Amino acid sequence: METRKRGLGRGLGALIPGVARPVPVKESEPEGWAALETISPNPFQPREAFDETALDELTASIRDKGLLQPLVVRRGSDGRYQLIAGERRFRAAQRAGLGRVPIVVREADDSEALELALVENLQRENLNPVEEARAYQRLTEEFGLAQEDIAIKVSKSRSAVTNSLRLLQLPQDVLAQLGSGALSAGHARSLLGLASAQAQAAAARDVVAKRLSVRDTEKLVRDQALAADRDVERRAVETDLARALGTRVYLRNNRDGSGRIVIEYYSLAELNGLIERLGGGSAEPAN
Repeated sequence: METRKRGLGRGLGALIPGVARPVPVKESEPEGWAALETISPNPFQPREAFDETALDELTASIRDKGLLQPLVVRRGSDGRYQLIAGERRFRAAQRAGLGRVPIVVREADDSEALELALVENLQRENLNPVEEARAYQRLTEEFGLAQEDIAIKVSKSRSAVTNSLRLLQLPQDVLAQLGSGALSAGHARSLLGLASAQAQAAAARDVVAKRLSVRDTEKLVRDQALAADRDVERRAVETDLARALGTRVYLRNNRDGSGRIVIEYYSLAELNGLIERLGGGSAEPAN
């Protein structure tokens, strides 16, 4: 009878060849502990970049003193655990070669798993602005959370969540600079004041190359936006004059407010027509 119990206890994989067996926690593990090999990484981990030096330091600490803070996990359908919070500790424990680790089991669906991982990283200030914005975006797009709901869950104001999401409107090369720390969130928010992705990318390169402060960046953006507005106004005046005169007209503005108007003509007859429109006589043919 005892042999039968052991045979049945081996699971379906022992009875039907080809059926994969789940990897259970070892029966010898005390409550609140799990074999590290039975824990899978969190697929909803919002953090994309990990400081290798800090991870090595944590690994050395775990080798010396063990893992003092438990990993937060949930049970998977395959009998394994899935990590919710504690990604750095999980990776360091793997590097340290630990066989078992302390755990806290939480009941959580996919949305809650992302939420808990996001909150943990926000509390520790481990996320860069791009990672934080993308996590909010996932909560919005994949799980249907409104910005007000996200703000409540992560203990931030709605405007903070909104401003974070707005950063994702920047072009990818600017987001890469923001994610690497070359630009701060304050710099990036200032760049949103420029109308085109090309202008934003060019301004970002200036900010990084010249090491501009956020205040200097705001001034740069204001000046460029004003110049762009003036350029739009100039083109509108050129268009109106061209329609009135029936030929191409260019405005050449100087910084002091002076300038000149360039009117093109392509024949003597066209020049005479322009002179008449402007209230003059006629041009004499050149000898």
